[in-house]
Order: sequence, then structure tokens, then C-alpha cells
Amino acid sequence: MSVTVIERKWHTTAEVAEMLGYGLSKTKMLVLTGKIRSIKDGRNRRILPRWVDEYVERLATEVEELSA
Repeated sequence: MSVTVIERKWHTTAEVAEMLGYGLSKTKMLVLTGKIRSIKDGRNRRILPRWVDEYVERLATEVEELSA
């Protein structure tokens, strides 16, 4: 018997805050200013995993450019 693992397709703002080690307020501000992309799902915001990765990569690139 095989076990099927369903991977999450998106995260809540609270989950992203926890992943990044940020507070919920800061994460919501990043979403509202467009620094972290999101979609509106009813009353909630949803963030795709790749959008979190894009944000982290963008931050890393900025730091690398400043130190060069």
C-alpha cells in the first residue's frame, strides 16, 4: 500500500511569517506593498511557495550587490 502525500499549494500570511522568522505585521506589510506577491482568496491572502523563494532570492541579490 502506498501513501500519497499532498503538498501544500500555497501558504497563509501567518505561515510565511513563521517561515521567514518575521512578525505577522511585517509580513502583511510586505504583502500589501507587493514585496511578497499574493493572491486574494475570498477574505484571505494566499502566497505561493515560489513567491516566498523569489522574495528571499531578491533579498540575497540585493545584499550581494551592496557588498560588491
